[in-house]
Amino acid sequence: MSLVFSRPRRQTVPFAVLSLALLAALGGCRKKEAAAAEAKPVMSVEVVSPQPGEWPQRLPASGNVQAWQEAVVGAEVGGARLLEVKVNVGDVVKKGDELARLDPATLSAQVAQQQAAVAQAEANLAKADADARRAALLDQTGSISQQDILQYRTAAATAAAQLKLARAQSDVASLQLRYAHVVAPDDGVISSRTATVGTVVAAGTELFRLIRGQRLEWRAEVPGDQLGLLKPGMRADLRRPGDGAPIAGTIRQLAPTVDLQTRDALVYVDLPKDAGLTAGQFVEGGFELGTQSVLSLPESAIVLRDGHSYVMTVDDKHLVHQLKVTTGARNGDAIAVSGDLTPQTKIVKAGGSFIGDGDLISVETP
Repeated sequence: MSLVFSRPRRQTVPFAVLSLALLAALGGCRKKEAAAAEAKPVMSVEVVSPQPGEWPQRLPASGNVQAWQEAVVGAEVGGARLLEVKVNVGDVVKKGDELARLDPATLSAQVAQQQAAVAQAEANLAKADADARRAALLDQTGSISQQDILQYRTAAATAAAQLKLARAQSDVASLQLRYAHVVAPDDGVISSRTATVGTVVAAGTELFRLIRGQRLEWRAEVPGDQLGLLKPGMRADLRRPGDGAPIAGTIRQLAPTVDLQTRDALVYVDLPKDAGLTAGQFVEGGFELGTQSVLSLPESAIVLRDGHSYVMTVDDKHLVHQLKVTTGARNGDAIAVSGDLTPQTKIVKAGGSFIGDGDLISVETP
């Protein structure tokens, strides 16, 4: 009996399945390529690149305008009635100008009283001196005791001391009479007036306040950790409230301490007399610290999302990529930016808020 071996059959079914899968995959790729080829740009945009430049470095600040020094003018005598007030708030005065006048009647009477006391003390001294001289003559004859001589000499010395006291009290009364005329202690402008005609004032009562020399200063507040960037003599630039007119000042002094609550420090800036400012005004400004190298973009290129700043970069395939940046100082319409940027980076100039990461765009040629 012979065995007959038959040729095995080819496995055609799996090969066919593999072929079909390969054809399907190739077909899918062609469809994707066709879809990509048919993709349309989301929008047409103009691109810009960050511009390098040297920008002035500025430290912004704000604060109140105050008097450089304010003098309090008060009554130096008490118990007198205010007869006349000669100035009002805003008046410019010179040192020694009369501001107000107190009733001199009581003060004049006190002067007369003290002058009479001086005359009486002089008479007492003359009598005591005469008694002491007579006692000295009697001492030569031995007709007076040493105790009596000592009493006469003591009486003369006491009378001399009383005369000095009376004269001093007379000088005080005369000085108080001069104080009936309230005068300006320095050149300046009246900033406050509490004096009222007819009031009986007490010694030390405030009548006026005077801005010495009409000098004002800007008390600018800056972060305490940046106080070391400033020095006396540096220029300060302010903007006048209302019309925004520029005003130039000069740093006179830096505060020696930092506020424990706000962590800010005061910078005292001298202002020109013709600045057109008033004590109490709130003013904004800053200090120029030199220059720094920056990259800048138009303000329209910055996109604000979720409290952060972004720019929309464009690659060589015109695909958009969202990039987070940090913004800095402004110079006109330009804003200083920092981040993963170079002067060659292409960025959507405007309309970035209407496109998203991965969008296809078309680039306009200028």
